[in-house]
Amino acid sequence: MVLTGQDRRVLIDCVGNPIVRLKKAGLRHEDLTDIIMTHFHPDHVSGVPLLLMGMGLLERRNSLDVYGLENVVGIMENMLHDYQWEMWHHFSVKFHRVKEKPMQMIMDTDEFRVFTSPVVHFVPTIGVRVEFKQSGKVLAYSCDTAPDKNVIALAKDADILIHEAAGASIGHSSPQQAGEIATEANAKELYLIHYPTGDFLDPNMAEKAAETFDGPITVAEDFMTLDFD
Repeated sequence: MVLTGQDRRVLIDCVGNPIVRLKKAGLRHEDLTDIIMTHFHPDHVSGVPLLLMGMGLLERRNSLDVYGLENVVGIMENMLHDYQWEMWHHFSVKFHRVKEKPMQMIMDTDEFRVFTSPVVHFVPTIGVRVEFKQSGKVLAYSCDTAPDKNVIALAKDADILIHEAAGASIGHSSPQQAGEIATEANAKELYLIHYPTGDFLDPNMAEKAAETFDGPITVAEDFMTLDFD
């Protein structure tokens, strides 16, 4: 997920082969200014070392700001040390430790404000709220979480809530639970994300979410573009 403004490009989590996926999305890796790491699980941050190495090999010179909770930043710094990244990265990377408190503003630019709040997962995890200054629109992202009051606050009156739908379990939510959160938050639209795929795909996810939310519902797909102008 990439938040793209005129001056800032904020990557939210980083997996796979990031430079290839950014290119497929029509984005230049050299334009990235920030990374937000929501939690330390491989399906969310395993691509960070590969991205940094790729940027170094491609002779990036601009600095990069990386945000995450204390434990996430600490583990990532240790991992990069194990990779001996001092030998192969040649640009400034500044790590910012995010407090594990509700509605922490971590970024305030000319175009948007970014807030984080802790959510309920297996490990310390943050959800994200983005407030766009010119349009007044709001995007909220639950990240991986069981139903949680902090997500309701993050998504309050949001134009779009992107909520996980991995299934009702400890640390995750069902489509119906995602719909309940969207309703309680008074969100205008709901996008379902982080759901089982392949042979485990539930073709009725949107219908299930509609049991508890009466607004527009979309099952998110890779490389979607959402406009908040």
